[in-house]
Amino acid sequence: MKKRILIIEDDSDLAGITEDLLRSYGYEIRWAKDCESAFDMLIHEQFQLLLVDINLPDGSGFDVCRELRRVSKVPVIFASARTGEEDKIKGLDMGGDDYLAKPYSLRELLARVNALMRRTYGEEKEAPVYRFGTVCVDTGMRTAVRSGEEIRLALREFDLLAYLCAHPNRTLRKEELLHEVWGAFSEAETATVAVHIRWLREKLEEDPSSPRYIKTVWGVGYRFDMTDKPEDTL
Repeated sequence: MKKRILIIEDDSDLAGITEDLLRSYGYEIRWAKDCESAFDMLIHEQFQLLLVDINLPDGSGFDVCRELRRVSKVPVIFASARTGEEDKIKGLDMGGDDYLAKPYSLRELLARVNALMRRTYGEEKEAPVYRFGTVCVDTGMRTAVRSGEEIRLALREFDLLAYLCAHPNRTLRKEELLHEVWGAFSEAETATVAVHIRWLREKLEEDPSSPRYIKTVWGVGYRFDMTDKPEDTL
């Protein structure tokens, strides 16, 4: 699965050049030109790395990083023309993982992005495929198939199912699911999780009222029960 990078940069030309480079090496890119746009994207989307300019039209990249660190550990690389030692120290103290001084070479930028991705997520592995009952969930293809028939899942439904599959036989709090699936700055409430769980049960379970796989842990959250082996019909 492609890793997603958010570029927060008010220089559209530089952002475009950087985006083209990173896309050519397999990354999925989104671009925000200011703090407001960045926060809006962080509310609705998930990213594996942020590339952040410091001087932005409506604030500072430091502000973005400070707010982000309250709820997320996603890696941050500062890229700025502010090259003084104090700025570099401030950026790292704010929670930045690296600091790249402008102007920088695109080769150096790519090397730093790749290195930080490896340190954070490890070497790229084949996207996992999960099987339970007659269901097969392919996270690379983003498909779910039951008894040979594809199950139509909305974006958040699939992301929620993939997260449940990746953490089987473990009690997951609603707050954790909300944070990990809807994003660090999501304004959604835990009731949203319950609604999506109900929708998944309707599409996956033989009897949604008595679920075999997505179990409720009352007062806490949910547990995805994968103790059963896949059935022979899979």
